[in-house]
Amino acid sequence: MTQSQFKTQTNQLISLEIADTFFKRFCGLMLRKGLAKNHGLYLAPCASIHMMFMRFAIDAVYVDKDFTIQKIARHLRPWIGCSWCPGAHGVIELPSGTANALSLEIGQKLIPEETSN
Repeated sequence: MTQSQFKTQTNQLISLEIADTFFKRFCGLMLRKGLAKNHGLYLAPCASIHMMFMRFAIDAVYVDKDFTIQKIARHLRPWIGCSWCPGAHGVIELPSGTANALSLEIGQKLIPEETSN
C-alpha cells in the first residue's frame, strides 16, 4: 500500500497507509491485530465505515479533499460500531485515543509532509 505522512497543527506526524482502490477500502483494517502509535489508514473516497470483522477500537477522523477535519468519531468499538459523515471525502482510521493524544479537532487541517524516496 502507498504510504504518506501528515503533520498535525501541534507538529506531530501521522503515518498513513492510503486505501484508494475498491479492494483496499473493502479490506481496510479488517482482521488486523492493531496499528502502531500515530499510524493509520486513509480511506478515500469514503464517508462511512463499519466495524464488522475488526479486532480493536479506532478513532475515525473524517476529512474533506483538503484534509480539513469535518468530524471525529472516537472509540468506535469492534463488531458493533459504525459511523458516517455526509459530505466527507475520506476517513482516517487511527488507534482509539489517538485523536485526543494528537489534540485533533474539527476545523483543523492536516498538512501533507513531503517525503524523499
